[in-house]
Amino acid sequence: MQTIGLVGGMSWESSAAYYKLLNVGVEERLGGLHSAKTVMASVEFAEVTALQEQERWDEVAEIVAAAARGVEAAGADFLMLCTTTFHRVAEQVEAAVDIPLVHLADVVAAAVKEQGISKVALLGTSFAMGRTFFTDRIASHGIEVVVPEERQHAELNRVIYDELVHGKVLDSSRRSVISVIDDLYDAGAGGVILGCTELELLVKQADVDLPLFPCTTLHVTAALDRALA
Repeated sequence: MQTIGLVGGMSWESSAAYYKLLNVGVEERLGGLHSAKTVMASVEFAEVTALQEQERWDEVAEIVAAAARGVEAAGADFLMLCTTTFHRVAEQVEAAVDIPLVHLADVVAAAVKEQGISKVALLGTSFAMGRTFFTDRIASHGIEVVVPEERQHAELNRVIYDELVHGKVLDSSRRSVISVIDDLYDAGAGGVILGCTELELLVKQADVDLPLFPCTTLHVTAALDRALA
């Protein structure tokens, strides 16, 4: 079994989800007392978020890359960033280490193509929806990506940052997000990417008709395939 390197802390709820899913996945695949071999370095969420808001991306990249180098030094065979938004610096982080980076957008694109869907919607932070660093990477696989209307971005951001990153899962917010998904269906999306780990705590496939592509679950599956190959 290979050792999976994780850069987390963006948010800690996301990191906890990654850790749990990786270990549950190994147990399901191997049985018994088996668990995942992991190394995690966790950054300080408030620090990198403040830098993000100020567009100080070189400093964000430096912090995340330093964490990645620590993970590599601790024996990780490959690297994962436990975040969608901070994949904005994925290329800089990848260049800073000698181990492979499993890029979230590539994993999601493969899952979308496997279901034969050519147009998909992305839900996430307002930053991830409002910039193209993630959608362009998915589009490079031949998939059209749409996002909610700009008027809906603030509500999604509120649900993520005011509730979900603090472990608050509210039915009222679930209904709000499902309403956004219904609008995306009307806009022609054939599926919806849950582009924020915390959104997977709120919306499940049973809640909507469109196929959901939960980023964290897909990322973890790809990591387990690699680690156990």
